[in-house]
Amino acid sequence: MTVVTRFPPSPTGLMHVGNARTAIFNWLYARHNNGKFVVRIEDTDRRRHSEEAVKAIMDGLKWLNIDYDGDVISQFSRLDRHRQIAMDMIAKGQAYYCYCSAEELEEMRREAIEKGYKNFYNRMWRDADDSPIPKDIKPVVRIKAPLEGYTVINDKVQGEIKVNNDQLDDFIILRSDGSPTYMLSVVVDDYDMGITHVIRGDDHLNNTFRQKIIFDAMEWKTPEYAHLPLIHGTDGAKFSKRHGAQSIQEFRDMGYLPEALFNYLLRLGWSHGDDEIISRKDAIRWFNFKRIGKAPAKFDFKKLDSINAHYINETTPDSLIEQAKPFYKSRHNIELNDIGITRIKAGIDELKSRAKTLLQFVDDSAFYAKTLPIEYDEKAQKNLKDSDDILEEMLKYFNSHTGEFSADYIQEICKKIADEKRNGKLGKVAMPLRAALTGTTASPSIFHAAEILGKSETCNRINAVL
Repeated sequence: MTVVTRFPPSPTGLMHVGNARTAIFNWLYARHNNGKFVVRIEDTDRRRHSEEAVKAIMDGLKWLNIDYDGDVISQFSRLDRHRQIAMDMIAKGQAYYCYCSAEELEEMRREAIEKGYKNFYNRMWRDADDSPIPKDIKPVVRIKAPLEGYTVINDKVQGEIKVNNDQLDDFIILRSDGSPTYMLSVVVDDYDMGITHVIRGDDHLNNTFRQKIIFDAMEWKTPEYAHLPLIHGTDGAKFSKRHGAQSIQEFRDMGYLPEALFNYLLRLGWSHGDDEIISRKDAIRWFNFKRIGKAPAKFDFKKLDSINAHYINETTPDSLIEQAKPFYKSRHNIELNDIGITRIKAGIDELKSRAKTLLQFVDDSAFYAKTLPIEYDEKAQKNLKDSDDILEEMLKYFNSHTGEFSADYIQEICKKIADEKRNGKLGKVAMPLRAALTGTTASPSIFHAAEILGKSETCNRINAVL
């Protein structure tokens, strides 16, 4: 048997982390078993459908480097197939037309609440073959759910789960306008696409028992199910906007690397011993259902930052700068040129060691790519105040220097000026130099930074302040 898994997002918004983790787990299980991973866009709800959302989903998969097999399937394009299966089920006596009016359904709901019934619909049309058909009602099609016994799902994560069939209702599979419901479309598509394993969040667990009714009614083999625990925030509540970023786009815009987010989401609910950093190759080799926990996983931004910092350190300079380029423009209005890139590369080891995100990497390195005039933030202006004598003295030493313009030389001169003008306090000299060269008060080692900028640029920036 060839393992086939699927990722079936609804195109109603951006791709959130729960979707991404589901895609990762399905992709890994398929690749681990040399199987197929397919993508199906569940776009039957045309009122909420968004082509921008489809693009965001596909962009998210591409950014996470999750490939798929075959063409992307549109569920909407298969409506005729879904309707035909509903008709087949009616012919087999496994489904029936229901002509209840809105008023009748509302009365059933009211009675169910009063009497504490588990299901509100009283199945009045289930066996009403000889009843007169109302001419002014467009019927829906309902499934004939089993009335006795129980249904069992042997879940790959949750174990054996049993539900009494009296908890299952005769749910609608075809609406009065002829459109199929989610329950029907999902089952037909899973069957036609040869899906062998359905891996999804445990918020779909109730759906599974209803979908199994359709599989059984059509005498189709039911896929294996694996329901993943949901993602929670650190407070134990379901992960939401109030806990921070939710969509893949937001994480990308916050400066996280795709490799880091992939690694982190993999570890949300799955483990391999104490390993935190797991390569994609090892993830494919190790992934199985036995290592998926049953308890909800807690999203921890500090841990994500730590993993992201690791991947920043592991990324080559060229790749890191290429991924960071959009942020130089958006945050500092800088178009990187060859001079800026050369300087950033010269200081990249220290820049990498400081950065937890691409945003921090960009903010720390942007001064290398700046051109005069430089803007000075409020703290930098404070450090530049009453420091003209220090900067003038630096300029005198630097302009007359004919040897190597090294970090050691620059630090030596700053110490000399500190002894002469600031009671030996090096910080009183180094901070104005940092403010003059970077426009900020936070940067890598300023002596090393000045060496990378070079004598001419360093002097030009000091002179600009003066």
